[in-house]
Amino acid sequence: MLQQRADRMSFRAQLALPEHRQLFDYWLERQSDSQLPMRKDFNPVDFPRLLPGISLIDVDDDISKCRVRLAGTRLRDVFDREITGMQINDLDWGDRRSYWLTAYEHTVTKCMPTQGVVRGPRVHKEHLVQYWLKLPLSTSDGQKVDMILCHDQFMPAAMEVERERMARLA
Repeated sequence: MLQQRADRMSFRAQLALPEHRQLFDYWLERQSDSQLPMRKDFNPVDFPRLLPGISLIDVDDDISKCRVRLAGTRLRDVFDREITGMQINDLDWGDRRSYWLTAYEHTVTKCMPTQGVVRGPRVHKEHLVQYWLKLPLSTSDGQKVDMILCHDQFMPAAMEVERERMARLA
């Protein structure tokens, strides 16, 4: 139990954005020591400011066939189309496809949150930096990951350079 708490705090310390820390804390509050947080315990009213970057992914045994159940408006803007209902394998990731499939697979197989930062989240969006967070959820027994709660934040790459500079000065 102490190791699990230390792992959670180490993961939280890696989250660069306050929005990701907020959602991770919310996820932690709904997790018991022996079970994953349940989808039914999440209420979007509790984090309205984050909704444009929120997505829910229905998990499939074949990771590439996981389906976007819901995608916030910010994701529609980045993908230049509505992605709700699409399989993650059908998203336009260019040469980053294996990166994203690995991220989803890690979240599902390890039953643990994952996070990262990537420049150029998809084809023709090289001017953006994407901060991403994936949180495993269960819809059934609390043991199996059936769904992934995601939050994606996008910034112009120039803004990211300035943010990093300010962080070094702090």
